Amino acid sequence: MEKQNKVRNYSEADLITIYNLKRSVGQEQSALLQEWLNCETTLDSVEQSIFEMILKDAKQNIDSWHEEELKMRFIAFVLRLGHFMDASEFKAYFERTVQANVEGHFLKTKTDFMIAKGVFDTPQLPYFHFQEYKPHKKPTGDSMAQLLEALLIAQELNQYQFPMYGCEVIGKYWSFVILEGKNYFISESYDCTKHNDLLQIIAILRKFKQILETRLLS
Repeated sequence: MEKQNKVRNYSEADLITIYNLKRSVGQEQSALLQEWLNCETTLDSVEQSIFEMILKDAKQNIDSWHEEELKMRFIAFVLRLGHFMDASEFKAYFERTVQANVEGHFLKTKTDFMIAKGVFDTPQLPYFHFQEYKPHKKPTGDSMAQLLEALLIAQELNQYQFPMYGCEVIGKYWSFVILEGKNYFISESYDCTKHNDLLQIIAILRKFKQILETRLLS
């Protein structure tokens, strides 16, 4: 077993090799991913105003935003519109480190955003991860590897009871991911500067909240 103080920067290929993972792209390979993505939603008048504001801002500026601008000027509003807010059974956590020994390898990564069962400021059982909020120009690190690490850690902490859900954001492109056992499924990318894609992103986030409340919380 690797020493707990030894942290590696894994690539996606490293994790596939170490954990014998299988990668699939497109929702048709996974009934769970297909169910998650095949959803729709409507916005009330207040939400519609916010939607139009952030959509216009993203169209004009997203290619020039650095990571913090992407978070504060856009993603924070999308999370609100997606109803990703604290509830009695779970909380939203930002910039938290998660870690676990997974099949003899120590994994540790910082997740930009996660939904988890927790007490006050301490997350305990993570259910959903956002990784990474990376700008489109000059992104650093392997964002899918970082998301996979977070999902593998969450899988271990949940004792493999549930599939793990996540999202990768690179500039204007959003991809949704489910890890089921050794298989992970990646959606096709959504372009958040397009009206219908942004509305679908919000619908998918809202659908996850429904999945969480009806299936994952125990």
